Amino acid sequence: MRRWRRVLIPVFVAACTTSGGADTTEAPSTSAPTTTTLATTSTTAQRPSIAETLEELGGEQCPDSDFTCVTIEMPLDHNDPSNDDTVGVTFAVLPATGQSRGAFVTATGGPGSSGIAVADSYTSALDPAIPDSYDIVFFDQRGLAMSGGLTCPAAAASYYRVDALTGLGIDEEALSAASAQFVEDCIAEIGDGSDLLPFLGTDQVAADLEAFRSTFDFDELVLYGESYGTQVAQTYAASYGDRLTRMILDGTVDLTLDGFTFFHEQASAFGATLQSTLDYCRDDDACDDDMLADPDEAYDRLLSLLVEEPLVARYPLPGGGFEERQFGLGDLEVVASGQMYSEDDRMMFLRALAAYSGRGDLVPLLRLLYVDLGVDPVDETVIDDPTWSDAIYYAVECLDYSYPGTTPEERAAAFFSAAGDLDLSRLGSLFFGDLPCAYWPSAVLDQPRPEPLAAPGVPTLVLGATADPATPYLQGVAVSERLEQGNLITKDGGPHVIFGRGNPCPDDATTAFILGGTAPEETACDGDVVGYYIPLLPETVEVFEDAEAMLDAVEYEIFYLPEYYWWDTVTDVSFGCNLGGTMTVTAGDEGDVFTFEDCVFMDGLSLTGDGGYNWDEDIFTLEVQNASAECSYSYRREGESYRVEDNCATDGFS
Repeated sequence: MRRWRRVLIPVFVAACTTSGGADTTEAPSTSAPTTTTLATTSTTAQRPSIAETLEELGGEQCPDSDFTCVTIEMPLDHNDPSNDDTVGVTFAVLPATGQSRGAFVTATGGPGSSGIAVADSYTSALDPAIPDSYDIVFFDQRGLAMSGGLTCPAAAASYYRVDALTGLGIDEEALSAASAQFVEDCIAEIGDGSDLLPFLGTDQVAADLEAFRSTFDFDELVLYGESYGTQVAQTYAASYGDRLTRMILDGTVDLTLDGFTFFHEQASAFGATLQSTLDYCRDDDACDDDMLADPDEAYDRLLSLLVEEPLVARYPLPGGGFEERQFGLGDLEVVASGQMYSEDDRMMFLRALAAYSGRGDLVPLLRLLYVDLGVDPVDETVIDDPTWSDAIYYAVECLDYSYPGTTPEERAAAFFSAAGDLDLSRLGSLFFGDLPCAYWPSAVLDQPRPEPLAAPGVPTLVLGATADPATPYLQGVAVSERLEQGNLITKDGGPHVIFGRGNPCPDDATTAFILGGTAPEETACDGDVVGYYIPLLPETVEVFEDAEAMLDAVEYEIFYLPEYYWWDTVTDVSFGCNLGGTMTVTAGDEGDVFTFEDCVFMDGLSLTGDGGYNWDEDIFTLEVQNASAECSYSYRREGESYRVEDNCATDGFS
């Protein structure tokens, strides 16, 4: 069963190649730069520049980045001055290109996502006036990536695929056993680093950020928090509000809620977003045609089949050939929850559901499963990703939230007692996301919830989307109403976290707020649950009128193949084509490079050759031979302009 985390997979990219699944930046090295002990800037006649301070502290260029990384030794426990132990926390700093006014700091999602890994891609999507006026700061929270590298991906991938529903009822014994086993396996996978686990709570992260600010003595601090980062930002504001100039909360968590209440609301939000996604399909002719059934009935039919037993699919391997693979009930929950984070994610889920409903094809659902789980489709083993850590997720979560009971068994029983009347057919089991905290070794037993945040003197912009499943919209509304200077921007429909996706509303108002502190009046932005449905590729070329229409459809199919859509743009990736053959994507000097070997997308089209996509120029090309029709195609799309040449005596079109 998937524990879907409060995390944003990076969205600050110019093109729509992002999801709740992966960023398009190269994973950073987990080796830290030279460390320095915590220090404060001395009072002198002229304060050193940020670049000079970075050099003085031993800063080095972050891996494959324009940022400078500096690792500062922080107190292991900010709450215990008598403890002399320290922990290194790494920050990435990009000095302002103009006259610096202070720091613009981003706290990313999770807990457990690397801020440094996305620093360059996020910054490239900002209005240039922001990095011109502010020193840009990202960080890896203590224990994560360049600040420690604690992780347990193998334990997590196994846990998230557990089927804990029996006849759409929770198997309490099985789920408890799986949670306990996950914790045991995760702690073993962490190894010696487990000694750090009791010191990873959000209060420590906020104190680390304040120590960093003090070290650099910033005049202004503008703090942007997304998803879990809103927990960091609110915690920082509660303790160090007088250091803040402005704050932006995007995808907001209401910290006054206890864990049970939060997860009830989150499970309900996931179910509502799934329902809205299915409703969209019913009203969209292309989606409805592909589904060949009412979307609710299609989903429920698949769910009921999986309750009985896993289904088996003939999965195309990246090296060629096929292998039987199972798709179970836990797998459906992984995919259905993982694909609810944005408009394109939801559209891709509908395409995969329609492929099974209309054609009996499970392969698109399996493709999404492997991407969402982060496993290799060749052998279903975990792909190492140093930019995310489930170990950090639970270490923080189990310190920030407490659950009743003095023993693991009592705490687990409290979860099942608090579950209430969940709609398990619509992702209600996500309520049990924190169940491993019942068994987590450093979990707190009595953690009171924070007082409502007023943040006097801190103008704050709260951003939210009505279709956000991970941080329910009404939580942001509640937080905004309690703030003394809270201002709300609402996107109708929309994704989890809305700033930086290239939409003038809310980007323009948020940018103006960052630069000038001018808070907009309460603002409503238009949006959708699903932006646009891309029809499934027909099963045969016979339905097309000509080669241009066929190859245009093939381009869409390639773009929305999960392995390509969430490709990291660095590592060569190969995948099997649905009906046989392979496709490989590599990074070239002018964009992405494709290689096809007998790649059969549909009956009558078996491609061998190459092609590519230049993102900067929006040019897509194919130079391929079609063995099925004994002819070749030269296809070039540049913006809205198409050029197609072929030497086909017969092409198989209608």
